[in-house]
Amino acid sequence: MTRNVIGLFIILFGIAAAPTFAEDSQFDPGLPQISWSDTVDHYGTRCVVYGTVVASKDIGSRCFLNFDKDFRTTFTAVVPSNLYGQFTSNPQKLFLNKHVRVVGEIVKFKDKPEIVIAAAGDIQIIDSPEPPKKGEEVKTQGNTVTPEATAKSGTPKAQAPTAFTPAAPKVLTDGVVKIATFNVLNLFDNFDDPYVDSEYYPGKRDSEIENLAKIIRQADADVVAFQEVENRGVLENFVATHLSGMGYCDVVLIEGNNPRGIDVGLISRLPVGEVTSHRHVDFRSADGKDMRFQRDLLQVSIEPEGYSPFDVFVVHLKSKHGGADESRPIRLGETLAIRKKLDRILTNDPQALFVICGDFNDTFDSEPLQRLVGSGDTKLTAFFDDLPEDKRITYNRSYLSMIDFVLGSPGMAGLYVPKSYDVILGTVETNGSDHNLVSAQFKLKKQP
Repeated sequence: MTRNVIGLFIILFGIAAAPTFAEDSQFDPGLPQISWSDTVDHYGTRCVVYGTVVASKDIGSRCFLNFDKDFRTTFTAVVPSNLYGQFTSNPQKLFLNKHVRVVGEIVKFKDKPEIVIAAAGDIQIIDSPEPPKKGEEVKTQGNTVTPEATAKSGTPKAQAPTAFTPAAPKVLTDGVVKIATFNVLNLFDNFDDPYVDSEYYPGKRDSEIENLAKIIRQADADVVAFQEVENRGVLENFVATHLSGMGYCDVVLIEGNNPRGIDVGLISRLPVGEVTSHRHVDFRSADGKDMRFQRDLLQVSIEPEGYSPFDVFVVHLKSKHGGADESRPIRLGETLAIRKKLDRILTNDPQALFVICGDFNDTFDSEPLQRLVGSGDTKLTAFFDDLPEDKRITYNRSYLSMIDFVLGSPGMAGLYVPKSYDVILGTVETNGSDHNLVSAQFKLKKQP
């Protein structure tokens, strides 16, 4: 991924000041100094953009700062979530109704101009929303960057990946297998992939990756399904660097359909058999439009020695970004397509063993989930009734909700270990992600 390494602008006093521009300042007066309304004329150019933030929205993975009520077609400044901790408060509230200047390259995303902020010091609150005249100084309004961020940039460094060395496959002694799912929130590297929009999301800082690993180590699952991983190399490097000694013998990831490169994947201590991607399957959304899975429906056969094999389906359904009602037909289309696949399996073998897990981006009572779960003899089983109400949280930002699940086929539900369903509660700061890890245990039968 591409990452601009920019020295943070240091404001020495907490009161309004009139800074003197330095040649190496990110707000170099030699850059084009433009109004937000003129950004459409500067695609591909690094500029300093001026205006007033009239609307803002934090969706968890990023915060949008809008300069016009018609935010769908006009300039937006985007703050990735890994920068939140570098500001003195949440950027949604910090910059709303403030005059600001933002520095960065203006890119075209969905036919409108944007700047993705690379460091907390790349946006400042100022006295006036108008670009300065030649030679005119810009007065800032206090410091919006934490002392820690000022002293040390949060920019991760690009490092060569560590080679993944598979461990010996685990041999079950009692037949109990633990399956987990974890949306790891933009687990990207710091190398540019020219075929995806991943530069929109900077790589994670070391502390965030360490927190992800801490949660996975705490779960100690035999199979872990992942969402929001950039590519197989990233997942292999993560396992090799941060999960060494945990016995994972297989890493599975097939590039999916998402344009910004967030894929689903899986790691396993147990031998992996056949792997199937459904990324090329054509179907229709609930409103009749031709579509494919937004990411993929990944199907992985797990084949423990001496015990019944089972399949793990990994999903990451369409998010509610852009509006819950607008995105619902896509999620519903995805769940209907998945259900069609599962029905074929269950028609052939009513006791087929599989789980379907991941980030469903909807609550269990929603129509997309209910259509997926189904009814009657082929109904999928959810196990979260084993949890107290205060543990039924898998999305840990506002609004707290349960949108990640491990669901079992009728046959798999019969193997579920009672009271084993679990959610490791946390926050973005403690988890390295805006999701909590979910797990369930199953006691497999020995093969004759």
